This record gives sequence, C-alpha cells and structure tokens, in this order.
Amino acid sequence: MEKASLTPFQIVAELDKYIIGQHEAKRNVAIALRNRWRRMNVKTDIKNDIIPNNILMIGATGVGKTEIARRLARIAEAPFVKVEASKFTEVGYVGRDVESMVRDLVEQSVNLVKARRKEEVRERAMQGVEEAILDALIPPVRQPLSRTAGPGAPSEADEQASDVELNERTRQIFREKIRLGDMDDRKIEINIKGNGGPNVGMIGAGMMDEVSMMNLQDMISGMMPKKARKRKVTVAEARRLLLEEEINKLIDMDEVKEEAIARAENAGIIFIDEIDKIASGASRGAGPDVSREGVQRDLLPIVEGSTVNTKHGVIRTDHVLFIAAGAFHIAKPSDLIPELQGRFPIRVELSALTKDDFIRILKEPRNALTKQYLALLEAEGVELVFESEAIDELAHLAFEANAEMENIGARRLQTVMSRLLNEILFDVPDKIPAGTVVRIDAALVKQKLSDLIKNKNLSEYIL
Repeated sequence: MEKASLTPFQIVAELDKYIIGQHEAKRNVAIALRNRWRRMNVKTDIKNDIIPNNILMIGATGVGKTEIARRLARIAEAPFVKVEASKFTEVGYVGRDVESMVRDLVEQSVNLVKARRKEEVRERAMQGVEEAILDALIPPVRQPLSRTAGPGAPSEADEQASDVELNERTRQIFREKIRLGDMDDRKIEINIKGNGGPNVGMIGAGMMDEVSMMNLQDMISGMMPKKARKRKVTVAEARRLLLEEEINKLIDMDEVKEEAIARAENAGIIFIDEIDKIASGASRGAGPDVSREGVQRDLLPIVEGSTVNTKHGVIRTDHVLFIAAGAFHIAKPSDLIPELQGRFPIRVELSALTKDDFIRILKEPRNALTKQYLALLEAEGVELVFESEAIDELAHLAFEANAEMENIGARRLQTVMSRLLNEILFDVPDKIPAGTVVRIDAALVKQKLSDLIKNKNLSEYIL
C-alpha cells in the first residue's frame, strides 16, 4: 500500500516504531492524516469546504510532541516546517514575518518535488554525462558528405566513413571503461556553466518586502550572462559536476513549482512549537501581553486560511494542517485569544514519561539510543552489549534526574548515555582495539554515574 493511503491503524503502527506511548496523540494525528486522503477522494464540490482539524498538543518538553509531527510528515511524504512561535515576539518583529513559515513550507515542497524529479531523470542525465565525457576523451568524427571518385579508386568519402567507424568503435571501448570506473582518475577538460554573478544588494531594501526582494534578485540574476568556463578535472569529478547540470536541463522548473504549491496546499504540515509563550498568561504586564496578543492575531488569518505570496507563486493555506504544541506550565490554552483557540479544535494532552517508558525508549524504537551507540562502535569493529539491569539503572537515573531538576523528558537519556560512554568512545580504537566486546552492566553504570547520583545540582549535565 502507498504511504499516502495508509489507514489510521497503519499510521499509528508506523509511529509506534519510533515513539513510545502517547497513543491519544498518535490516534488524533493519524485521523487528521487519513482525512486528507479522504478529502482528496471526495467527488462533489463540498471537497473545497472540508477543512482540516488542527491539533493542539499539550505536554512537557521531551515527551514526543515534535517527533510525532515530524514522523507524521515523513510517513505522508509531505512538506513539513517547524517554527517556534516565540521568535515572533522578538525585538524588531513585524507582522508580515509570520508569513515566513508558509514561504518556508513552499520552499520545502519545491525541494521535495525537485528531489523526486531528479531521481526520475537521473538515468537519462547519466547518458548525457557519459556522452559529454566521451566527447572530451575521444571527440566524435562527423559523418562525411558523399562524393564520387574515379572508377577503381577509393573515394575520400569512403576513407572518412572508415574513420567514422573506427572513431565509433574507439568510443564504444572507452564508454565501457567509463561505466566500469577504469577511467575515473583520467584528467579531462570540460566546460562548466558559471553562475550569473554574485547576489545583488539593493539600496533602500528596507522599503521592499521579502518576496519582492527575492523576485527582483532572481530577475537580475537571470539577466546576467552565464559564462561557461573550462576546468581540468578527473572523470569521476566531471561525472559529479556534469550530472547536476544535465539533471537541471531535463527538469521543467515551472512544472515543479506548480506541483510543489499544490502539494503544500493540500498536504503541507506546519508545526508551531512553544505556542504557550505567546499566550497572554505567559507573562504579566501590559507591554509583553500586547505583543503576544498581536502575534496571535497575525497567526490567525494564516491558520484560518489566507493567500500568501511566495517567490514560487501564490499559495492558499485553507487546507494546510497546523499542529501547535506547548508545555502550558504558566499559561493555559484558554489564555489564547478565542478566535485562535477555535482554530485548534482537537486538544491532546501528552502524558509525562515514567521509568518504564524510559526503559522502553532505550530498547524498542528503531532509532533507540542504545542501537545508535551500537552502530557507532560497530563502525570501529567493537561490539557493545547492554545488559537488562544496566538499562534499568539508566532509566532509573534519568527518571530521578528529571524529578530532582528540570523535567526535560526523554532528552535526559542523552545526558546519562553520553556521560556513561564518553570514556569508551574516547578510548576506541587506541586503547580498545577492533574485535573487543564491551559489556555495560549495572555496576559500570553506577560507577560512571556516581557523581550524577550524588550531585543534586546536576548543573554540569543539564542540556
């Protein structure tokens, strides 16, 4: 089954491979993703009126909010952008900057579509590159014009035809050598197209918005002549340099932009993190509150559905899926302006991680930290073995550290794992050679992390 048509059950199963727990959040994002496929397959005009149910995730840092959204985008192969809402409250903030998240989404979509098109034309491009390298090694002989000669005498055309055949045979021999990599170290001279020139700075650019500025720079860059320059490189390097050039010739960028905008409109996901930082309850006092409420009002039209100009074209945000997240330690979701609250109808509270969750996080996900360190040391030929008691002790220490100090969720595991394995990672391969088996048991964990247990301040280990 294609990823785009996965059922909610299958989407949750995919998320379970990387994220432990948080089943309610997974269920809701799975439904939101499946609803997109359903909307695209609606046959009547009501299709345009079906808007996505945006999601508000509430939970402490490190419980999996961002990871759920990012993995969801990968499952859907959809354009994805993460933005911190708090950045819009910085000094020098202007209202139109909120639209930058939509422009970033379109840019991401263009990159996705272009990458797929590159793979589609890669084989054809390789053939063109092969011919260009052959032309540099063995220049082709042109087919001769037919001329008549006296009886019994070989004509000039016959001699030239013989040269053409010889040239073609030689080229075929070299073509095989290029494909086998036998010619990779051979130096050849090729023509490389240069850029149109450096980026052009504009006097008085402050009077123009970002989109107009980018479009003007692109137009001026396009008017600059692209001079070809000769370079002497190896065949291997020439293959790399010419391939990108050849691929760009075969891709129609107008089609790419058109498809990318449609993809961003119908499948794009924007993840707005730290939305609690722009809630009016996040800070008391007139000045900051006015700024925060202003940011909310600037976000509102984008989340509601509006038209945004980008360098690649105009995009409507009516069917973009917005997932917002925040810890809401100080502020509450009800501190957001009512209009913005209404645009996030699905609210999910993510649970805090327990010691058992930490044990599962260390063992089960495909990208579990233990598996990452196993892979790193395997590259050196060293085998790393974690005993069950050691994993239990690591989970216990991480949980205790979160309870004693700031709760940073699963990120605390990176702190304790790094502290545990730093000395081993430093000693490989000088003191611990390839072929060694390194066992991590509970006693070693306690020995290495004894300072972490004793030091209640833990300032050295806070991320």
